[in-house]
Amino acid sequence: MEDLFIWLISFFILIALIVLIVYQLMCLADLEFDYINPYDSSSRINKVVLPEFILQGFLCFLYLSSGHWVMSLLCAPYLYYNVRLYTRKQHLVDVTEIFNLLHREKKQRLFKLAYLVVLLFFAVFWMIWSAIEDADD
Repeated sequence: MEDLFIWLISFFILIALIVLIVYQLMCLADLEFDYINPYDSSSRINKVVLPEFILQGFLCFLYLSSGHWVMSLLCAPYLYYNVRLYTRKQHLVDVTEIFNLLHREKKQRLFKLAYLVVLLFFAVFWMIWSAIEDADD
């Protein structure tokens, strides 16, 4: 039963991560269509970048500590990428360069979104698998 609980927690964390990425994409789209100014857009994105990194790190730690090695290995490249961005101080959006880097920032977040959707698919699969196993016992 604890395995199912772990998968439920990871499901909700992945949903929260997807919501944060979609929010960032919406801010970038609003900026692209000139609905919002660059300062507001970059400040809104920068407010949710660190919580995204922390949630993703916690998710990877959750998989690692609960013994789900495959999911932990699947989360590792995304965690490495986030740590690399943070250590190089490239994780925040610069208000003066946001228009020049708009397409790169959107591509980066779309890649993250696709990666998280794949992780969500695997988490739902394993959640259903563990629920069926618990029902058989």
